[in-house]
Amino acid sequence: MTPKLSWQGRVYEDFEIGDIYEHLVGRTITATDNSWLTLLTVNNNPIHFDQVYAAQTEFRKPLVDSTLTLAIVTGLTVADLSQNGINLGWDEVRLPNPVFNGDTLYAQSEVLDMRVSQSRPNMGIVQVKTTGFNQDGRIVIEFKRTIMLYRRGHVPRLKRPSPTR
Repeated sequence: MTPKLSWQGRVYEDFEIGDIYEHLVGRTITATDNSWLTLLTVNNNPIHFDQVYAAQTEFRKPLVDSTLTLAIVTGLTVADLSQNGINLGWDEVRLPNPVFNGDTLYAQSEVLDMRVSQSRPNMGIVQVKTTGFNQDGRIVIEFKRTIMLYRRGHVPRLKRPSPTR
C-alpha cells in the first residue's frame, strides 16, 4: 500500500480575502506553562506567578502572561495559515479579557488582504485577523498578523527518511 502524506499546509493561492478559518485544536494553559514562560522571558511581574500577590488584585488569582496567550493563539493557527510561511509581524494586539491558568484557548482567523510579494515573486503576503477566545467563548486576544507564504510549486520539500530494517 502506498503511504499517504500528512497535511502539508496551505500555500498563497489557497487563500481568498474573506475566508474564515475556525482552527480545530484548542489548548489548555497550565500553571506550569505560565511559570515557564515567565522564567524564560525574565518577566518578574508577580501577577503571573505569586498567588498571594495575585489574591490582592481585582483578579484574585494569577494572570497568564499575555505573551504566552499571543504565542499559543498564534500556534493554534499554524496548521491552517502559516505552515508554509514566515511571520512578518503582528499588529493591533488587543487583550480585552484576562486569561487564567486552566483556561482553554481556541482561535479563528479571517483573511483581510493578500498580494504577491514584490521582492520575492515565489511568495505571497497574506494579512489575517485572528481572534482568540476561551472555553466560555469570551474573547481574550485579537490581532492582525502578516504572513509571507510560499506560492504553489515553491514550497521547500521536507526530507523525511523512510523506515528501514
